[in-house]
Amino acid sequence: MKSLESFFGVGNHTSSRLLARFNIHPTCRVGELANKQVLDLTAVLSDMKIENDLRREVLNDIKRLKETGTYRGRRHALGLPVRGQRTRTQIKTPVKLNRMERRL
Repeated sequence: MKSLESFFGVGNHTSSRLLARFNIHPTCRVGELANKQVLDLTAVLSDMKIENDLRREVLNDIKRLKETGTYRGRRHALGLPVRGQRTRTQIKTPVKLNRMERRL
């Protein structure tokens, strides 16, 4: 279901596992679900870290890397690619995308 994937932190793999767990067809719409299925999905999603909780955790992890002075933290602080991408050429896109000041 695409509606599950609209949550930050729930991707294709997680949503397909949830649908398989509760025997829901992937093309089924939210309005077609039974009340029990909706309650089961909300119970599982409330236990997971999604949306603002996950965003806050990611930002805290990056902040911790910066405070400890690791290589990855310095790359985040400078706005450069963190995971070993090429920087001699074609650096415009990573510099644009690797911004730290993201909104919650």
